[in-house]
Amino acid sequence: MTEEERNSTVIIDGEVLGSTQYVAYVIQENTGADLFRIEPEVPYPTDHDTLVDQAAEEQDNGARPAIKDTIENFDQYDTIFVGYPNWWSDMPMILYTFFDTYDFSGKTIIPFNTNGGSGFSNTISMIAELEPDASIYEDGFTVSRNNVQEAEPDILAWLNELGYSN
Repeated sequence: MTEEERNSTVIIDGEVLGSTQYVAYVIQENTGADLFRIEPEVPYPTDHDTLVDQAAEEQDNGARPAIKDTIENFDQYDTIFVGYPNWWSDMPMILYTFFDTYDFSGKTIIPFNTNGGSGFSNTISMIAELEPDASIYEDGFTVSRNNVQEAEPDILAWLNELGYSN
């Protein structure tokens, strides 16, 4: 892996996971939540430089990449944890597709993200703009990519604050 690729992954118990994926797994393990991985219909490139170029182009063009799968029975969920990496002070464009696809009216959205030092930027207010009829939990969990490997105690403390005790 290149250094940039290492910056986007963690190794937990010998398994290589994406940084945001790892945070999602910790949340899932401690809340019993269902997991849905937001993946594009056309897979993102695995080469980091190529991925960065594609992601920048998507942002420049306001792209809405198609999502590979759908969430069955979306209506049954009242609270939805939504995780994403922060790319250039924004969510990846596929998250815009996600919010365009599903009706979050009356639901609670709890955001979490991984980042290179910019926290949430304005992404929480953007989610609120995209989903005006949802309740957005504004104290989401954000962690620097440099600290994901050691973030489990912080994730658990945050979940405890939310009322999800393990």
